[in-house]
Amino acid sequence: MRLLILLCLAPLGATAQPISFDIAPTASCKAAESSVNCVGLAANRCMDVSDGGYSTTGMSLCTDHEFEWWDGQLNAVYKVTKRRLAGYDAESPDYAPSQVEALKNMQRAWIPFRDAKCEYAATEWSGGSGAGPATIWCLMEETARQTIYLENRFQN
Repeated sequence: MRLLILLCLAPLGATAQPISFDIAPTASCKAAESSVNCVGLAANRCMDVSDGGYSTTGMSLCTDHEFEWWDGQLNAVYKVTKRRLAGYDAESPDYAPSQVEALKNMQRAWIPFRDAKCEYAATEWSGGSGAGPATIWCLMEETARQTIYLENRFQN
């Protein structure tokens, strides 16, 4: 879905202007407080410092870079959480529900919820050019929220 949005935003035959993206504002905030206050800091900085950063394409590209970072963070914390819960499952009595299976089920249910929520966010733009950036921002924000949830819930 993200790729389709980005492709639709790029005019045919146009060359993309380079953006200046650095994850440092988000990463350093996350290292200090790991909260939703950190979400979008790098994307916003990218938009501020890049030529065309506040164009539809610029906003989408800057936000997509941060989304990709959060997606990587989510994948990493999910793997660590799954390993930790597998250890708990191994020590739990046979009648106890599997925490690994519950984690998988939660994640499988969360993905379509996130996608539907972000499709809804796009409708708020009534088909206008802001729908693409709004969708990508939503994907980034919801992925970050899930990352922070897993970190705070299972890593402490």
